[in-house]
Amino acid sequence: MDKIKILWADDEIDMLKPHLMFLQTKGYDVVTASNGHDAVEIYLEQTNDIDVIFLDESMPGLTGLETLPKIKEINPAVPVVMITKNEAEHVMEEAIGSQISDYLIKPVNPNQILLTLKKIIDNKRLVREKTAMDYQQEFRQIFMQITGGLDYMEWVDAYKRIVGWELRLDANQAEVGDILAQQKQQANVEFSKYVVKNYFDWVDKNKEVGPVMSHSMMRKHIFPHIGKGVPTLVILLDNLRYDQWKVIEPFVNEQFRTENEGYFFSILPTATQYSRNAIFAGMMPADIELAFPDKWKNDTDEGGKNLFEDFFLEKQLERVFRKGVKWDYFKVTNVNHGKELNDNILNYLNNDLTVIVYNFIDMLSHARTEMEVLKELAGDERAYRSLTRSWFLHSPLWTALQKLEGRDVQLFVTTDHGTIRVQSPSKVVGDRETTTNLRYKVGRNLQYERRDVLEVRDPKQAGLPRPNISSTFIFAKEDYFFLYPNNYNHFHNYYRNTFQHGGISLEEMICPVVRLRSK
Repeated sequence: MDKIKILWADDEIDMLKPHLMFLQTKGYDVVTASNGHDAVEIYLEQTNDIDVIFLDESMPGLTGLETLPKIKEINPAVPVVMITKNEAEHVMEEAIGSQISDYLIKPVNPNQILLTLKKIIDNKRLVREKTAMDYQQEFRQIFMQITGGLDYMEWVDAYKRIVGWELRLDANQAEVGDILAQQKQQANVEFSKYVVKNYFDWVDKNKEVGPVMSHSMMRKHIFPHIGKGVPTLVILLDNLRYDQWKVIEPFVNEQFRTENEGYFFSILPTATQYSRNAIFAGMMPADIELAFPDKWKNDTDEGGKNLFEDFFLEKQLERVFRKGVKWDYFKVTNVNHGKELNDNILNYLNNDLTVIVYNFIDMLSHARTEMEVLKELAGDERAYRSLTRSWFLHSPLWTALQKLEGRDVQLFVTTDHGTIRVQSPSKVVGDRETTTNLRYKVGRNLQYERRDVLEVRDPKQAGLPRPNISSTFIFAKEDYFFLYPNNYNHFHNYYRNTFQHGGISLEEMICPVVRLRSK
C-alpha cells in the first residue's frame, strides 16, 4: 500500500520538525509549505498524490481560511484539517462551514494528529468502498442501457452517466476503474453501430431528424438567446471533451451560474477543419464548398483550413437575423493573443455577440503525442483532465472571465469536437494523396478493414466535398487508429494511447454547449 501523503502549511513550519519526524516514523509522507500561496501551488502540482492537508489558520498573507476555498476549488473532496490558536466561535463556524474534516487548537499533540489522520483515512476508505459498491450496483443498469437500442438523447444520458462515474471513482480503485473503462469501451462499440446506422439520415437536409449537429448548433442553441439587451460571449474551446468541461465547470460557476447544459453531435470527420467551419457557416462542408468555393480547402490543398471562420459567421448571421447584430470574433492561438484577450475583454461587452475561439486544448492534445514529458503528465483520461484543469486556472482566459465580475453577461462554453485515447491499430493502404489523420482518411483506392470503419463512397451522402471523382472517406470506429503497413510496429508503439480525433466515439462526437449567466 502506498504511503499516505500529507501537505502541511504553517508559517512556523520549522518549529514543527518533531511533529513531522513523528509522522514519518509512523509511515506518513509529509510535504511542507510556509504560506497559503505555496500550499495552493504545491497542491495544484501534486493533486493526485496528496491525501490530507493541514492548514494553519493564522498564516500571514493568505490565511488558512482564505487558502481553504482555493484548495477546495481544485478538489472539493480533499480532507483538510484546520490548526489554529484562535478559539473564537465565528472562526470555528467559518472553517466548519467551509467543509473542513477536523479542527485542532494549538499547541497540538502528535497523538492528536495521529488520531485525526486515522479518522480521516478511515473515512476516505469508507467513502471509497461506498463509491465502488454504488458503481458495482449501477454497472448492470448502465450495461442494460447501452445495449438496449438507445436513441440519441439516451446516448447523451448514458455518456454523461459514464463520465460522472469516471469523475467519482478514486484513482486508487484500479480494479473498479478498469471495469468502468471496459464498460466505456463496450459503450463505444454500441454507439459506433448506432452512428453507422443513422448518420446519413441525420445529415440529409430532406429528413430533418436526429440530434442538433455542428452545422445547426449556433442556430439551435445560441442565436435564440442573442439580442435581448445582454452581451453574449461564446467561448469555443477547440477539442474540449465533456469530462474536461466538468472539471473546469466549478471554477466557471464561481462567476456564472449554469442555466442549461446542452449538447450537440459533431459531424464527421470530428476534426477542426470540418466541424468548426460547419459551426460558423451553419452549413455542411459540401454546401460551404458550393457557396464559397474560394474559401473552402480540402485536406490535400495547401494553406490554412480555418482561415475564414469570421467570414462564415458573418454570412450565417446575415441569413438568420433580419436586424443587424453587432458582433466580433477573436481567435487565441498563442500567448500574445491570450494577453490581448485579457486586455480587451471588457470592450467586447459593447457587442451583442462576441465569439472567442481558444486553441490551447487542441495544441495540448497534439503536443502530448509528440512530447514524451506530456505523455507522462497526461498518461490517461484522469491525468488529461487534471492537466486541463491546471491550464484553465492559470490561463489568460480564466483571468479575463474574472474581470467580468459584477457585469450582466451571458456566456456560452462549447467546442467543435472531442478526442479519444486510441488503443487498437487498423491497417490502411492508400496512395500518396491519402490524408495523414489517424482517425479518418480520404483518398482513392483505399484498402482497409471494413469492420473497423464507416465507409463513405459517395461523400455527398455525408455532406462532404469530393476532392476527387473516386474519393472515399473512412472513419475509424471505437478506439481504432489507422496505420500504414510501412514501419507498422514503430508507429503502433508511437501513437497507441495518444488522444486523437476525426472518427466515431462518444468522446469525439457528443459535445457540450453550456449556457451560463453572470451571478
